[in-house]
Amino acid sequence: MTIKRALFNYISVSRYSSTSLLKTSDKLKQTRIFSSQDLVNYSKVSFDANPLHLDPEYARNAGYKDVLVPGMLVASFFPRIIATHFTLRFRLPVYVEEEVIGEVEATSIRGSKSKYIAKFITRCFNNTGVLVLDGEAMAVLPTLCPTQP
Repeated sequence: MTIKRALFNYISVSRYSSTSLLKTSDKLKQTRIFSSQDLVNYSKVSFDANPLHLDPEYARNAGYKDVLVPGMLVASFFPRIIATHFTLRFRLPVYVEEEVIGEVEATSIRGSKSKYIAKFITRCFNNTGVLVLDGEAMAVLPTLCPTQP
């Protein structure tokens, strides 16, 4: 079974729209059930070994009925939903253990009293500096001060 087929075995996609063009109030949705193996895999990639996400006994002793899905794993829905419904341009393949550099460039920023709406050009480059993926994104930002990792 291919990875793509395996993913779509437990991710369903639905789009609520009366037309083929996205309009205000349209909803883009996906459903997914996270497995224990998903949490283990996420922990390995993210280095998040919080026992609330991996140890049922620890989670119960902390007052939860079972282990918790990490919030960032749940939040990973948003780029997936957007990417499923909007076009990213995959220019070249990226190979396992190949360094990838992600770049987000602000192209416009509008401010209001408590937030900013920014439009970005998104790009990924391989380890030789060749463009492998590009697209566009918009984000609502609480501040224009980027945080450093």
